Amino acid sequence: MQRVATQLGYGVESVRMWVKQADIDDGVTPGVSAAEAQRVKELEQEVRELRRANEVLKWAASFFGAELDRHYRR
Repeated sequence: MQRVATQLGYGVESVRMWVKQADIDDGVTPGVSAAEAQRVKELEQEVRELRRANEVLKWAASFFGAELDRHYRR
């Protein structure tokens, strides 16, 4: 949304209001549907889990990398 607003030369809030108004004019409930909101929550949870896993993998790589360096330096 930020990129689109910048390209148009308007603020993000202005563009959001235009989108909501366009939805209202088309007879669509503004915003996202309940199914879309649920999917966003699921994706956010998945991102959090992947970030945690990534941190664990980074730690493991640094730990085992240091161990391998000590082992093969002898």
